[in-house]
Amino acid sequence: MKLIKAIVRPNKVDDVKDALGRVSLPGMTVTEVRGHGKQKGHTAIYRGKEYDVSLLPKMEIEVVVPDNLVDDAVAAIITAARTGEIGDGRVFVIPVEQSYRIRTGERSDT
Repeated sequence: MKLIKAIVRPNKVDDVKDALGRVSLPGMTVTEVRGHGKQKGHTAIYRGKEYDVSLLPKMEIEVVVPDNLVDDAVAAIITAARTGEIGDGRVFVIPVEQSYRIRTGERSDT
């Protein structure tokens, strides 16, 4: 199993959710996060005063997938989240050794 973590624009979450559903991955966890990469933030004006916004709002999507679906899931996320502009995000793939179902205590190995 692998944990896929994707940092995407907030307006792309529904597109990514639909894309993952099309590759038979309906479950996911979504968290509001803030950060920057190459985008480095921007300048904004609030009540007539200019200030720098260095940590931009993003969404982190996490989904655990079987090894045989990793490539399909990553491709679906990238296709759904891409705008072609700086700040589209990143996808990380991390190994998962095991998981446990809290309700039953059932263990799933890779």
